[in-house]
Amino acid sequence: MQNTILIGADEIAKLLDVSKAFAYKVVRDLNNELKQKGYIVIAGKVSRRFFEERFYGFANENNTGDEKIAE
Repeated sequence: MQNTILIGADEIAKLLDVSKAFAYKVVRDLNNELKQKGYIVIAGKVSRRFFEERFYGFANENNTGDEKIAE
């Protein structure tokens, strides 16, 4: 399901290896952040891109580690 725009609590629970209850809390928290920024949200789902940006490691999954870190 990697090609979908939205990600649900079930998939978040699997990715993070957490309970569904905690995954739903993650979705609520992320959706609240998006609401504060003026975005329209769908209950029970969150933008996959926003989820990946907010959780360390997901956005750079294709990163090989060869890049230098700018100082």
